[in-house]
Amino acid sequence: MDWDRLQYFLMVARHGTLARAGQALHVDATTVSRRVSALEAALGQTLFERAPSGFVLTAAGRALVPHAEAMAAAAARIHLAEGGGSALSGQLRVSVSEGFGNSFIAPRLAGFVAAHPELEIDLVASSGFLNPSRREADMAVLLARPRKGPLITRKLSDYSLGLYAPAARLDWQDAVAATPLSRAGIPVIGYMPDILYAPELDYLDEIEPGLRANIRSSSILAQRRMIAGGAGVGVLPCFLAAGDPALVRVRPGQTIARAFWLALHRDVAPQPRIRAFIDWLDAEVRENRGLLVPASPEI
Repeated sequence: MDWDRLQYFLMVARHGTLARAGQALHVDATTVSRRVSALEAALGQTLFERAPSGFVLTAAGRALVPHAEAMAAAAARIHLAEGGGSALSGQLRVSVSEGFGNSFIAPRLAGFVAAHPELEIDLVASSGFLNPSRREADMAVLLARPRKGPLITRKLSDYSLGLYAPAARLDWQDAVAATPLSRAGIPVIGYMPDILYAPELDYLDEIEPGLRANIRSSSILAQRRMIAGGAGVGVLPCFLAAGDPALVRVRPGQTIARAFWLALHRDVAPQPRIRAFIDWLDAEVRENRGLLVPASPEI
């Protein structure tokens, strides 16, 4: 098997288009197309269906992917054994929730980037997740454990959420401590229930049964800014609110517990760049556990 052709196949399988595969390989789309066509001719099989949205793996293509992934991992190990150093290359795409990606991973990523300067890193931090089962991302940090798909999954970390109010509104802080929010006359900030992207975010009932938000956003970062700006009170992850002088945690004894789950396609698990990122993320989570799950309530 010609590894040179196979790595072009693997990039198209990961990225879905010739253009994106070419960008990852630093070649033009024509070169990618030519190498993939040569591989298909050599194997006597069609590996991709050419669709308007991009290249879709056929049954033969899906069967070839794990073998190509294994060869990629072997090639990386040979490179290291022959004095290639610790340099990792290629593209790494990680899908995470908006809050965790922006407030936990992004501020700490510089160390990982400095250690692996040849890696291309896509941090997809948004309201929603890419699907590693469909190879939309190499890995994902999810709010619940996936129950199906060719995935390797495990808990990454627990995390805590609490009720926060604007630091400037002492009257609200006092009222929230003494009065149910449904009767306190204070605006409540939260998600829009009809476009909630994960059921784990439907947590206002855990503050008070039947509690509803009357100021809503699909973005947790927008919710944080609205609370800090004085628009109302709302639930935030403690790691997102920590250190912000414009926010104060109210009802500090009331904590909502959630967890982050790591999921990756089993075929990419042996790849050195995947293992390196997971090892780095595990270390950051261990070092900052007190931020994710505060040992004592913030007041």
